[in-house]
Parts: sequence; C-alpha cells; structure tokens
Amino acid sequence: MASVTRIEVGTRPGYPDSRGLSVARKIREHLGLEVAAVRTRDVFLVSPGLAPEHAEVVAREFAGPVVRQGAVGRIEDGPFDVAVAVGYKPGVTDPVGKSAKVAVEDLLGRHLGEDVHVYASRLYLLTGVSREVAGRIARSLLANEVIERVSIWTWEEWRSSPPDLEVPRVVEHAPQPVATVRLDVDDAALQRISRERLLALSLEEMRTLREFYRGAAADPRRREAGLGAAPTDVELECLAQTWSEHCKHKIMNATVTYEEAGRAPEVIRSIFKTFIRGTTEAVDRRIREREGKSWLVSVFHDNAGVIAATDRYHLVYKVETHNSPSALDPYGGAMTGIVGVNRDPFGTGMGSDLLSNTWGYCFAPPDWRGELPPGLLHPRRVRDGVHAGVIDGGNQSGIPYARGWEFFDDRFVGKPLVYCGTVGRMPVSVAGRPGHEKAARPGDRIVMVGGRIGKDGIHGATFSSAELTEESPVQAVQIGDPITQRMMFDFLLEARDRGLYSAITDNGAGGLSSSVGEMARQPGGARLDLSQAPLKYQGLAPWEILVSEAQERMTVAVPPDKVGEFIELSRRREVEATDLGAFTSDPYFQVTYGDRTVALLPMSFLHDGDPEMRLSAEWREPARVEWSGRPLPPSAEEGNALARAFLARDNLRSAELLARTYDHEVKGLTVVKPWVGVHRDVPADATVLLVSHEGGEAGYALAEGVFPAYSDRDAHAMAQAGVDLAVRRVVAAGARRDRIALLDNYCWPDPLEGPSNPDARHKAAQLVRASRGLAEICLAYGTPLISGKDSMKNDAVVGGRRISVPPTLLASAIAVVTDARRALTLEAGGPGEVLYLVGETGEELGGSEWAASRGERGGEVPRCRPAEFWRRYEAVGSLASEGVLTAAHAPGRGGLLPALFFLARAADLGIDADLAVAPATGRPGWEALLGGESAGRLLVAVRPDRAPELERRLAGIPHARLGAYDPTRRLRIRLGERVLVDAAVDGLAAAWKRQGGER
Repeated sequence: MASVTRIEVGTRPGYPDSRGLSVARKIREHLGLEVAAVRTRDVFLVSPGLAPEHAEVVAREFAGPVVRQGAVGRIEDGPFDVAVAVGYKPGVTDPVGKSAKVAVEDLLGRHLGEDVHVYASRLYLLTGVSREVAGRIARSLLANEVIERVSIWTWEEWRSSPPDLEVPRVVEHAPQPVATVRLDVDDAALQRISRERLLALSLEEMRTLREFYRGAAADPRRREAGLGAAPTDVELECLAQTWSEHCKHKIMNATVTYEEAGRAPEVIRSIFKTFIRGTTEAVDRRIREREGKSWLVSVFHDNAGVIAATDRYHLVYKVETHNSPSALDPYGGAMTGIVGVNRDPFGTGMGSDLLSNTWGYCFAPPDWRGELPPGLLHPRRVRDGVHAGVIDGGNQSGIPYARGWEFFDDRFVGKPLVYCGTVGRMPVSVAGRPGHEKAARPGDRIVMVGGRIGKDGIHGATFSSAELTEESPVQAVQIGDPITQRMMFDFLLEARDRGLYSAITDNGAGGLSSSVGEMARQPGGARLDLSQAPLKYQGLAPWEILVSEAQERMTVAVPPDKVGEFIELSRRREVEATDLGAFTSDPYFQVTYGDRTVALLPMSFLHDGDPEMRLSAEWREPARVEWSGRPLPPSAEEGNALARAFLARDNLRSAELLARTYDHEVKGLTVVKPWVGVHRDVPADATVLLVSHEGGEAGYALAEGVFPAYSDRDAHAMAQAGVDLAVRRVVAAGARRDRIALLDNYCWPDPLEGPSNPDARHKAAQLVRASRGLAEICLAYGTPLISGKDSMKNDAVVGGRRISVPPTLLASAIAVVTDARRALTLEAGGPGEVLYLVGETGEELGGSEWAASRGERGGEVPRCRPAEFWRRYEAVGSLASEGVLTAAHAPGRGGLLPALFFLARAADLGIDADLAVAPATGRPGWEALLGGESAGRLLVAVRPDRAPELERRLAGIPHARLGAYDPTRRLRIRLGERVLVDAAVDGLAAAWKRQGGER
C-alpha cells in the first residue's frame, strides 16, 4: 500500500471543461493575457494511502460514468505548457477534503480512522503560456497565497517527475505552556503589548487592566487558584475579545459630545440606547397601546431579532458583515460570513429552522484600472471571490437566497463591505415552553457541538476591531464548512424538539470565550476545561483554544440528566459533541486546562469593567456645490444613447447572471422570486416567501435600501433614504404596513481621533446625524429596529495611505404578508393599463447615480419628509392589498429612467410616459425628472376602469397619471412634446445586460 494515494478527476476528452473555459476567459478579460487553452483537474491525496483496488473504486466513483474521468495517479490525455496546482496551506480548513473523506468511507463501507486524511487541491493545465506568465496567473487569479500553496511545473518537469505527493501536514507540537504578561509597566509598554499581541485595546483600557491586576494580587481566590498579580495570556486574550469593538460595540455605546454651528453642544449617552433601542421601545409602546399586545417577540438581547408571524411560528432575522476577513481572503471571508450568520438565527431562543439568506456587497469597480495600493487585491478578484464564497456556503447549506445586491465606489478598494443575512422560523412553543426563551442554569453542562478547534479565526474579533494594514493577521482568515454545519443543525433541531438542552448560542467572534462567557451571565458563572476541547491538531496554546473562531460550532447548556441522551444522539447523527464543563452560580468565569486554573475572571469585570469610551463629534456642513447640469434636454437619438449607457453602468446593470449561480428555489417557499416579469429577469422590489408548507398562505417580504454616496453631503439623508426605500419596497409588494420591522447595519470609517485620522470628529458627527435620521424616520413609519450590527473600523492603511469607506447604513426590512398569493410585482396585466406616479420629484441629484455618470459633485441629496410620506404609503398599501393595483414599483437608484424600463421589461410591453405632468417640488430640470432619486415615490399600474377609484382614494396626496402601457414594446419618455427617449425595450435590455443591441 502506497504511503499516499493520488486520485485525479477531470473532464473526458470531447466534452467541454466548463471550469477551464471560465478560467481561460478570466485570464483574457481580467488579466489581459493570452492563453490558448486551460484544462482543470480535481486532485485528492489520501494519506496514508488506500489499497490499489480501493483506490480504483474511489477514482471511478468520484468521476461518474459520463462526462468525467478518474485515475489513480495521473490522467494522461496530452501535453500542455505549464501545470499549476493550488491547495490549502497546513492548518487551513479543507471542506472539500473533509467531504471527500466521508465519501471514501461511504464507498468502502468503513471508517478510515482519525489518522487518515484526505486533502483536496485544484490542478490547472495551461497551454500557450510560459512558466513566468503562469506564475502571474496563479498569484493574480488562481490562488490566494494567504491561505493557499502553489506548485508550478513545465511540461518537461511534469513528464520527468513523479506525481505531486506532497501533503499539507500540520507540524504538531506539544501543548504550549500558559504564560503570564506583566502589566505593571509604563504607558508606552502597555501600548506595545496591545499592539504586538493584537489585542486592539486602547491605552485607557490597558490602564484599567493594569489597575485591576494590581488589586487582584490580594484576592484570596486568585492565590488559591495559583494565580498572581499578572494576568495569564488566557485572561488577557479573553478580556481583549470580550472588550473588542466587534463584541462590545464601544463606539455605539460611547458618550458623545456633539457640536454643530449655531447650537449648544449636546451630550449623547450611547447612540445605541438613545436612537436605536430608544426608538424601538417607543414604537413598541405604541403597538401595545393600539393592539393590546406587541408583535415584537425578542429584540436586542439575543443573537437575532424575533417578530410574531403566525399562530405556530415566529420569524427571526439577522444581517451581519464580514468585511475585514473578505479583504484578506474574499472566498473564505465571505463563506464564513454566510455560514456564520446562519448560526445567529439558529442560535436565537431555542433554535430556528433556516428559511432564506440575503447578501449584499460594496466593492470598488471591477474594471479598476487605477493604481492599486500594495497588499490589496484587485476589486474584480475580491468580487469574484466573495460571491463564490457566498454561493458555495449558501448552496451547500441548502438555504435559498432571497435578496442580493451590489454597489460600487472607488472608496471600497481598501475594505469591501460584505453583508450576509439569514431568516429563520422559530416555533412559538418548543418542548412545552416558549420558543424564544432560553436560560442556562447552574449545574447545566457546557457542551460544544460541531467542528473542531484550530488556529483559523484566532484574533478574528480583535482583528475586525482594527483597521486593515499590511500586518493584518493571516490566522484571522477562516474557511467555512457548510456540510459539517448542516449536519450539526439537523442534529440540534432534533435535540431541541426532544427538549435535550436549555440554552444554545453560536461560537462566533471569540469562540468559546464569547459563547460560554455570554451564556454564563444567566446562571452567574462557569467552569470550563480547555483540555477536553476537540482540536484539529495538537499544539494549540490554551488561550488559542479559548478564543479561536474556527467555524461550524455551537455551545449548548445541557441539563446533567440529559447529557447521556444528548451525546448518544450526536453519535448516531455523526456530529461531534463534547462536555467541557459546567455553568455555576459562582460569579466567576473559571477556565482550567486539566487540573490547572489558567483564568479566573469576575463576571462583573469581564462584562462591565471596560471603561466608557468618550467621543468628540463636530458637524461641519460641506460647502454647497451647485448642480452644473445641461440646460437643454437631449434629442431622442441622443437620449436613446444616454439611456443605454446609463442602464449599463455598474450600479444599474443586470446582476442576474451572477445571482442565478445561487439557488433561490430550494425549500420551495419562494412566491415572488428575486427575478420577476415575463422574461424573469427584472429585479423584484421585494422577495416574498411562505413561512411554511403547513397550510395557510402567510408569508414574509424582504427588501433593503442603501445609499452610501449620500453621506458625502449628509449622513442624515443617507440613513433616511435607505429606510424609506426598504419600506417602500415591501409596501409595493403588498406587505402589511403594521408589521414592518427593520434591521440596521452600520459600516463606518474609524471615528476615533488619532494622528493618522484627522477627520475623525467629522466621521463621529456623521454617525450621530445618521442615527438621528434613522430614529426620526422609524418613529414616523412605526417600524421598530429589531436587530443590527455595527462595523466601525472600515479603513485600510496601506503604503502610508488611509482609505476610508463612505459612511454606510444598510436598512433591511422584513414584513409579514397576510396572503403571499396576492403579493404584487412589477408585472402589469396588459396593454391599456394606466401608469401613475405617486409622490413628488425635486431638484435632488446630489449623490445620485446620474451625478456619478456625469462626474458631477454638486446638487442636493434627496430628503425625506417621513410623516407626509407615510400617509401616501398607507393609501397605496390599501390599494395594493385590496387588489386595485396590477403592478407597483418603488423607484430607487437611478430614478425614473431605470424604473420605467423595469416596468416595461417586466410586462414585455411598451410605456409612453410624460414627465412634464409628474408631481414636483420646486422646478426640477429634465435631469432631475429623468435620473433624480427623490424619495417617497411609487409607480403604480391600474386597469382603466379602476383609475377613477385610484384617483379618488389618492385625493390630497401628490399623484399624476404619467402614461400608459401599449403593445409597441418601446419605452417612450417625453417632457411634454419633447421626446427624451424612444427606444425598443429589448435594445435597452441588451445594453442593461451588456450584450450590445439595437437602438
């Protein structure tokens, strides 16, 4: 038997190698290099090796009988110029290899054992390139050398050498000893300790730790445990994780002194408590006064927000960001983002069945041709890697996507923003108790379930709390394993329904430190033995075991009398579960490694000892720049060219091909698909899904709004515009206006003052203004904020240059739909239907896509008038729910030009619209009418016989009969007698899809 078995699987001659063709296209288009052909292989190394007859069985089964071929050793099918092999480095999670090992065991009908490993890699056979060019292709396109190893051979080297039998073995070491860290040093040394250990703690926080440990020397509990006046590295890392910006949200909870010209300074004690929690509590009081009870089931104190949906089920929703890891490794960072956010609703209450995912990205333009600072990946590579990670994580988890979007701006070249969200369905009652309630109790066992612990993800929480630099830690990168996670989910849902645990949470940022430390607050304390934790490989220090964020893990509190049944069920379901200790009533977080205590932290100091942060914010309104637009509208011919070019812009173009690589039909609950219309290629305003298959038509609608560029003028307007669009979209879909909840996701540049951050006070002021705007509009709309996340260090400092993202607030809406079968889309019924515009257009082109297309930095951004807008949404929503409308659309980015195109394309009809009759505030010019993004507007379609009813019911609300549908399949947009656009809808669609096309 060979020491290593090599199995190669590739496409049979005569069949297209789709992956090879895709790689060849990317080499030509992305790198501008010529390549004659690319063939690809999947390579599996089994170590120790298999018996020859078993290896042949595996190779044959891995290939299948038709398109693919397999071989033990190599597939010999002709020459090439250069071979490039790409595989994970030692210690990096290899999910394909793990799945391949399970497949081998299933084929052979036996377990291979813990000492047998299967390693997966990819092989690219390139024709028409030199070794030097192949190296460039490998570094720029095929591999991420942060986590992957690359081997290169020429054809001559390949022929004369044996197959690559190198396996990425982790060098295992004896367990590392626990160290102590002296904090009784001067301030400069404290700062150095924080920096060198990647603690991401401020000088004030380090001073707090120094003072605490000076007093701790006299604590008899510490002396009894063998601890002294210096913290162990376990304690220091645990405190840094717990106090990290990522986990503690220090900026959102800081005391802020806000200054603005002409006003007295204002002291805000916690942006979160004032503008977010305070807003939701005010809305909740109104709900209770109106309905007698609240439909807000659980907000702010669990992993995700929970709202009531049906008699049997609640809805659970969470949106997270994974920006910093995605900057280092787009694929791994994004996959970790999607499978990681899955664990948030799953770990809320007693656990949720996962229904759908959402994703959204802010990138630098994919065709970036400017200078790229050293150490940053090309935006196109970031985009491709991020989406591939989300696709693989979502598809392999069996969870459909419901919403997806992209936004491009040069300032995201330093750090991309990667949003991932998940909706879950929680039973109202679980094992005879409310499904949203959980509580670890003294005596409950601490059981870790799922994947094992490795170095991947160490310092993930503190890394996410700092700016990106050339020294950002490689070990913060994680690779998700959705197959392992799915098996864990299935097992835990079974255990939930059998009442085998009393509380559950995910091992997210900070790993066991976070999950056990947080769960221990209910019973009072915990005792955790790290020596019992299952590891991917030996040699991890105790502090690494405690804070590693290695994926696919949950922590559960299991009553002592149910531990045996829980562990036995996990064994039968092939999911690893390990008893690591117990929750206690003793108010200490005690961590041991075998018989030795390695950390003893008072719970009060661990969770509440962090000193309050103080911020200074100063708002200086940017200088007004007038709009220098074109005074005369274009001719129809010029307008057609303008429309085609506008629709083809990165921020407006169709993303259908990208999105359709992710399944939106699995589970069979999607009613209104992400893509609607006759051709099923128009993005839906809101996606509508059923809550369950168990009878009834109750559903939920999902939508979002985000306008980063508006922050250049005023983050207050930016925040309100996002909320307004998200709400308009679910209203347009027919959702209940009294059952709309929102999630807020802040992604901000660093607002902390420092020598390299001269505009920090302005960034802090933008944060205050955005939060105030968010609160104002949510109070007016009656939409509570049920969950959210803030990411406050979205800066990259590379090559001595700071690149900050524009302040960005994503508003995500989830709304109950009484009858999903009656949901509205953009698809009108037929020719002759009348199109109305509800709401005014103003001279508001600042920050718009139209302005970006013109290179224009002037103009005013759209402003919301929430109380006024809500009255019109109530009216339009009533028309939608009563079946008066045949179609509805909320214009967003790009204004009425793309909105009218979407409506025409969805119906596969023509539209003749006159912008001269559009309701207006002031005297907007033709550019504002065509491309302005004024908020508060809805386009609605009705049959002619119901137009009088619509007009009667909209009396007192700004609206106008904009035009009508016709069978011409042309989009005709006029300004009175002046024709701005008169183009075939199919031709505009071709431009929108970047396919070329007719006029």
